Amino acid sequence: MLFFRPVRWAFKLLSLFVLALVVYFAVTLVQVWLTSRQYDPRPAQAIVVMGAAQYNGRPSPDLRSRLDGALHLFRLGYAHLVMVTGSKEPGDRFTESQAGFLYLHSLGVPAADIVEAGGDDSWQNLSEAAPILKARGATQVLLVTDPFHEHRSLAIATNVGLTAYPTPTQTSPIRGAATIPYFLKEMVGVSAGRIIGYQYLHTLG
Repeated sequence: MLFFRPVRWAFKLLSLFVLALVVYFAVTLVQVWLTSRQYDPRPAQAIVVMGAAQYNGRPSPDLRSRLDGALHLFRLGYAHLVMVTGSKEPGDRFTESQAGFLYLHSLGVPAADIVEAGGDDSWQNLSEAAPILKARGATQVLLVTDPFHEHRSLAIATNVGLTAYPTPTQTSPIRGAATIPYFLKEMVGVSAGRIIGYQYLHTLG
């Protein structure tokens, strides 16, 4: 009997840990979902567009929806500077930020009002964008990305010294049931990022 007591205690502790972990992930998922529904445009110093795929200088549907969201905010006068972000895959001729620049400029945004930063993932996008924005005195930003990606992006923006407000694209091509794996991915990313730091989650994008 004495042998089984520590085993029972270990099982209880393990059960409590698993339960706490499930609750933590569940609460995080709710927070990610609630943030995805926030749209809070306000006067700011810049609009930041998170990078997404491009094809030979043309934005993918996902990137185009983010750029359209930024263009809408720009035309309404919420900010007069747009930061486009993103690097390129091996073999690509254009970066995501270059594709964003070309798209916005073709729709009437002056070249002087668009700035570019690189980055292969969300952390790099914002950590490279932050010093460029700060050099221009722009620390209050509207952050445009897909709704499911907004919570993690806002958290990273805060980590790199920006004050960011949620303005997720309203025209994302990823909708309905298709968003479920993305929300689950963001749940894991936010949960892990809070513990180990978002800068170590490069594989999540």
